[in-house]
Amino acid sequence: MLRPSGAEEAAQLPPRRARAPVPAPAPRPAAPDGSRALPRLSLACLLLLLLLTLPARVDTSWWYIGALGARVICDNIPGLVSRQRQLCQRYPDIMRSVGEGAREWIRECQHQFRHHRWNCTTLDRDHTVFGRVMLRSSREAAFVYAISSAGVVHAITRACSQGELSVCSCDPYTRGRHHDQRGDFDWGGCSDNIHYGVRFAKAFVDAKEKRLKDARALMNLHNNRCGRTAVRRFLKLECKCHGVSGSCTLRTCWRALSDFRRTGDYLRRRYDGAVQVTATQDGANFTAARQGYRRATRTDLVYFDNSPDYCVLDKAAGSLGTAGRVCSKTSKGTDGCEIMCCGRGYDTTRVTRVTQCECKFHWCCAVRCKECRNTVDVHTCKAPKKAEWLDQT
Repeated sequence: MLRPSGAEEAAQLPPRRARAPVPAPAPRPAAPDGSRALPRLSLACLLLLLLLTLPARVDTSWWYIGALGARVICDNIPGLVSRQRQLCQRYPDIMRSVGEGAREWIRECQHQFRHHRWNCTTLDRDHTVFGRVMLRSSREAAFVYAISSAGVVHAITRACSQGELSVCSCDPYTRGRHHDQRGDFDWGGCSDNIHYGVRFAKAFVDAKEKRLKDARALMNLHNNRCGRTAVRRFLKLECKCHGVSGSCTLRTCWRALSDFRRTGDYLRRRYDGAVQVTATQDGANFTAARQGYRRATRTDLVYFDNSPDYCVLDKAAGSLGTAGRVCSKTSKGTDGCEIMCCGRGYDTTRVTRVTQCECKFHWCCAVRCKECRNTVDVHTCKAPKKAEWLDQT
């Protein structure tokens, strides 16, 4: 059981009320022609049809909490395992922070991959959030698990320090005197409670993987830990000086979270240097996927499978393709039309954009701007030929 920091204890859930017995319905008389079996046969056929049309092995995830916003109802969140549901019911205010964290890390993921073929696209009204692309144990899956875990730590830690949660507050361990390269200082102010954020994120996010205990779960747990430690890595020391004319003879300091963008940038670099591994025979650790590959460290993202090229729509791989994506005609990077469009070429459309310009401040309290019109060329990737598209679907 996860306990709140400090002297406070988590309130116990009230016992559930026993349900009144429901009287059994009276049996229906059988039809003389034996037609009573027909509804049963139709229902069985309908269930079989539904099972055949459902996507195979696409697991739902707690990530969907971000789409629910303030409407978090624990029993209605798809994909939660029993431990996650218990934590959701016991700490409803923390679940709101988890939802805010989910929206924040998804935005950061989309920012980091905005110029790549796979751009962290989410699927509307899809409980898996990213669709089948997460079924493959790829670099992209490694990044998503790491940044999702980091987002939960960041959101809960911030909510603790801002007084939004009843079970935690400022970091209780930053007390007394300390020193750094500039000399001695006193702990003061309200240090962000990273300890509680990490502890709750580990209990909630890791719960599903600890229940499964297979190679993919081992990979997810490793990348989840990388995300949590990334947030801790960018804690910064903020100080206030005391003394005559700000001489800083005395300092009061506290620990504060950095902007989440720093965590996103760091994990993006970890994605570029991710290590391909295989699970050991006992399933308890990793080994290099090939001879000569370097071994993964605790700070490396790890993955098993090579990524698809994400060039064309591929329902089995979860790839949405790059048809219609905006690209740069002059760039030689991943946002350039040659790479983004996978050699298919691009279309050019001339559009007129209206922006505010020549803004001037007028006394006392007004800023007036002119409207400027600029005509620019927008380049978008061509769709693949029909035969080529059909081969991938």
